[in-house]
Amino acid sequence: MKNFKGISKQVVILGMVSLFTDFASEMLYPITPLFLTAALGASMTMVGLIEGIAEITAGFLKGYFGALSDKLGKRSIFVVIGYGLSGAVKSIPGIIASVPSIVTARIIDRIGKGIRTAPRDALLAAEANGNTGAVFGFHRGMDTLGAVLGPLAALALLYFLPNQYQTIYLIALVPSLFAFGFTLAVKEKKTSVWAPKKNLYSQFWKVAPREYKKLLITIVLFSLVNSSDVFLILKSKDISGSDITSILGYVFYNFIYAVASYPIGLLADRFGKRKMFAAGLFIFALVYFGFGVSENSLLVWVLFTLYGIYAASTEGVSKAWVSDLVPAEFRGTAIGLLTMLSSFAVMLGSFLTGILWDQFGSQVPFLLSAIISLGIAVSLYLSKKSFS
Repeated sequence: MKNFKGISKQVVILGMVSLFTDFASEMLYPITPLFLTAALGASMTMVGLIEGIAEITAGFLKGYFGALSDKLGKRSIFVVIGYGLSGAVKSIPGIIASVPSIVTARIIDRIGKGIRTAPRDALLAAEANGNTGAVFGFHRGMDTLGAVLGPLAALALLYFLPNQYQTIYLIALVPSLFAFGFTLAVKEKKTSVWAPKKNLYSQFWKVAPREYKKLLITIVLFSLVNSSDVFLILKSKDISGSDITSILGYVFYNFIYAVASYPIGLLADRFGKRKMFAAGLFIFALVYFGFGVSENSLLVWVLFTLYGIYAASTEGVSKAWVSDLVPAEFRGTAIGLLTMLSSFAVMLGSFLTGILWDQFGSQVPFLLSAIISLGIAVSLYLSKKSFS
């Protein structure tokens, strides 16, 4: 790892797990909304509801299993179970093509994500030595590389097997098996055990740093206007009139995200997580404004480029920021609570976006998200004393 300073073997292994998992997931993610709306006749509200249910399921479990991993002082077992469960259910719609089967597979997949996410992030934080931005940036880069390779594989398969969506669901099982194999190589360092007898979150909230609480509130508020990426895929399809363009745009976004995550993580370590996160929210506002008003197919590529930079500036950076703010024995709970509440907010935001789109057209939810996120970005940028 000469080119990646401070990146340990365990960080690389966890990166490989995420790479293959996202390879499988992202083979399916961009085609699922197209499959739902074109082949199965689902409405935008239904798409938003499905994504919302998936997010709230994962969100609740992220909080629970993050805290449980702190209580037990164990992380790797949750990584094995979570990734294994997700991999096992991805192919259900390949056997039964229906809205209920997609909902079932999506929810069980999110259960697996809920089980593994906070313990995995706590493992990553334990491998950092003053370079949480670099560690989480590297991991997000590996994770998102899978999100580039997966849709490209799906497009190649669709070229040779036109309209055979179910076949892609079945083939997605292969990279899932590779991911599960890598989980068996995950090791963990011993950490202090935090074992409250009852009222886990209320006890944690009493000892949580003030800066963490402010960050939690900020991210949850933003998550209310940060709806599922499926709406970006569907909006880009509306603009371009092409399924292929919408999927390739999503692939290009993930490519930028993957390439930018590690360098931006290094910048966050050097210049501060608050500044980097605020910059990401400014970019998000610009992207959503662009999607709201643009009818230019070429501009879609610019917007997806910026969206990749936004994601690299916020996703890994926020977890690195939390890891810096809380002691090691609380990290599973802290990250789990953050991801749980933000997932609930994304769930609500996705559902409302679907309703607004159906009732008023796509421009309204996109412009509303742009305005609110811009306000949050300005507030965060000016709040240096609150986060010092």
